[in-house]
Amino acid sequence: MLNYVGNMQQVASIQPVLYTEGIAKGLGAYLVRNGDLSFTVMQDKCLDISQLSYKGINLCFLSKPGLQNTGHLGTQEGASTIMGGFLFTAGLDNIGAPTTIDNKNYDLHGNLRSIPAEHVCAHATWIDDDYVLSVSGEVRESELFGKNLLLKREIRTTFPGKSFVIKDEIENQSFRDEAFLILYHMNFGYPFLTEHCDILIPSEDVVPRDAISKKHLDRWNHMDKPIPNEEEYVFIHTPSTNKDGTSVVGVYNTELKIGVSIEYEPEKLPFFMQWKSLGSGDYALGFEPANGSVFGRQYHHDNDSLPMLHPFETTTFELKITILDGDADYENLQAELKKLTPKGRA
Repeated sequence: MLNYVGNMQQVASIQPVLYTEGIAKGLGAYLVRNGDLSFTVMQDKCLDISQLSYKGINLCFLSKPGLQNTGHLGTQEGASTIMGGFLFTAGLDNIGAPTTIDNKNYDLHGNLRSIPAEHVCAHATWIDDDYVLSVSGEVRESELFGKNLLLKREIRTTFPGKSFVIKDEIENQSFRDEAFLILYHMNFGYPFLTEHCDILIPSEDVVPRDAISKKHLDRWNHMDKPIPNEEEYVFIHTPSTNKDGTSVVGVYNTELKIGVSIEYEPEKLPFFMQWKSLGSGDYALGFEPANGSVFGRQYHHDNDSLPMLHPFETTTFELKITILDGDADYENLQAELKKLTPKGRA
């Protein structure tokens, strides 16, 4: 490679940026470029990924509020503070619907997604014959006389390549057992997402979240054209797994011949929700592996099933996102899905 380029930033780079206008004013981020693959890591929003593109084609969904520095909204979290993006991390005190338990409010999808990261580090360096680009940092969710949870995150990609890996470690740094919920809300949008997309989830079972979703259960694995004022659908899946405990899901545009696959560990993230939004202006598809139900903290509180971390206990999660470039990649993914085996989870 160094025969062709004197500076690797010609083909792969990490560049810090600062947004300077509108409601995004003040947000810091890192633009990561790995050849044809580009994504933006938001330093001031949990190191989430706002934008994802391949060969200049946008792959992700951006909500109407878009990128925003939520300082102007105060502490209230809700639909107006969800940027969408390729990834926003829901948790750690709640996922799903807002609720109030024992006079304590838990916001829609929690507030982790709005916490700035610290100790942020960006690296672009050779490791043997691989040129590795990574962004890492820490996000702390804590309160006086209460929780003290620390998320350590690294996002890494290798040039040349079509994939990146998200590695998370969550540590309970308090002196009591602490409940924690996490949901990886990964979202696809136009022009990648159209009615030409096939949805690939190796499900043993698919359950609609509600009555409106039930009406469209037979179309869960296909996108349709936007529909003005259409309500969202949510489907709850039980994916099959590989012998190594991993599973993979994907979406592929048969017209553009581009897709995305996501590999994760169902043993650690046993709940998988699919969000399908056909509403005009809110056109999106979401994949949501999680350690808790879409019905959120209230559901687990009522069933005494909240995931817990003991004092100074840690747990880790890893997800690999890969671009599918052409029908050969699509066929390889389909072949991989056929190898998955049921685990009999409820």
